[in-house]
Amino acid sequence: MTLNLDLHDLYAFQALATCKSFKLAAEAVHISQPALSRRIDKLETSLGVKLFERTTRRVNLTLAGRSFAPRAQQLLRDLESALAEIGDINPNRAGLVTVACVPSAAYYFMPTVIAQFQTHYPRVRIKLIDASAGEVYDAVISGEADFGLSFTGSPQPDIRFLPLVDEAYVAVCPRQHPLAEKKSVTWREFYRYPYVWLDKTSGNRNLLDQALAGIVPERASVCETRHVTTLLGMVEAGLGIAAVPSMAMPKSGHPFLSAIALTEPTVRRTVGIVKRTGQELPHLAGELEQMIIAANAAEGQALCL
Repeated sequence: MTLNLDLHDLYAFQALATCKSFKLAAEAVHISQPALSRRIDKLETSLGVKLFERTTRRVNLTLAGRSFAPRAQQLLRDLESALAEIGDINPNRAGLVTVACVPSAAYYFMPTVIAQFQTHYPRVRIKLIDASAGEVYDAVISGEADFGLSFTGSPQPDIRFLPLVDEAYVAVCPRQHPLAEKKSVTWREFYRYPYVWLDKTSGNRNLLDQALAGIVPERASVCETRHVTTLLGMVEAGLGIAAVPSMAMPKSGHPFLSAIALTEPTVRRTVGIVKRTGQELPHLAGELEQMIIAANAAEGQALCL
């Protein structure tokens, strides 16, 4: 059987089934009442059944109409979803993907991935929100960011965490520093030298405070800052040594700084993708997420120092 109907007929049916008034339904789909009536007649003729009972005061669905209504609604929903997905996949489509990142993860993951993403989607902009771990989680939960890159903290029911990298904290010092030639240094040795530290708003600081609760520094820090990237600048300036996550260091080695394993204890963190529970990412955000996962797999699994 060949059906002589189009999308306009289905939208007219949906509007009348919802509004139960030719006047209101016609206004909803922006056509005249006679045009709406013709579309309903055409649909009923094509299907071979009456879909509506008309009275002078009200319009009601027939038994066939009540059976057809959810199928028509699902058909329109599936079509709209397919059209939206095709629009997303189109490489010429303009758009915006927002990712909240702790700065060290942004530095480690994003430059290469963004360059790769731009070759596929040159008209799509990426907005990076570089923030503390807690702020990354907040941005994801609120919907400000499509997804985030952060490290594990307290479990949250609204959050899914996909681990990517397990890494250790390392001591960083200038190449001329007495520690630079060592393969490893204990935390007690670390604290004997002038050092720069993270302030209490930093997720890294909270993690380190918990892991090092039994070790009392011999001296206070020279200064405190919020971000790991700022710590590295302080070390370069000769203000002191610092403890940073492995991924904060350049992959090919730093021209002025040395990284030394920190032990007794070895403190680690797990960095991964943060998403809302039950969230299905928009196509473009999902593409970026998969590129991050693939790039990490190509680098090899853990950062071992």
